[in-house]
Amino acid sequence: MSSFQADLVALLPRLRRLARALTGSPAAADDLVQDACERALRNHSSFEPGTRFDAWMFRVLRNLWLDSHRRRAARGGVHEPIDAAETISGADGAEIMALRLSVKDVERAMLRLPEEQREALALTCIEEFTFAEAAALLGIPPGTVMSRAARGRMALARMLKPAPGRDES
Repeated sequence: MSSFQADLVALLPRLRRLARALTGSPAAADDLVQDACERALRNHSSFEPGTRFDAWMFRVLRNLWLDSHRRRAARGGVHEPIDAAETISGADGAEIMALRLSVKDVERAMLRLPEEQREALALTCIEEFTFAEAAALLGIPPGTVMSRAARGRMALARMLKPAPGRDES
């Protein structure tokens, strides 16, 4: 296996995580990651050694997602429904259920964010890119990424805030 292929395989969990944040659907995320990997393997010569492979792959994935999203929007398509949260390991059934519900709540809230806020949060908070790295990947100024991420975090906090009088114990 070439170094390029090994790097691609090692990056798969992160690619899937970003794809899941963008699409909101495990099946759609898997399809997107597969398409991105196919494109990367076909165009591996366009990757410049010495640059960040993860940033290059995230750009490939994001561009494919944008193309797909635009085609769906042109046809009047809608977002795919959120599937059940993935299995969360643990010993306490009640704790596992609470975590699943929490993950599902966050996933739903993320999908309600405007695309640009969801992208900024996925890249900076989930994938831990710096604002400058995310800005380069998105082709926008770092201040714009910071602003979008901040607005996204505030919107998520509002959406996830417990209703008054709701018991959180």
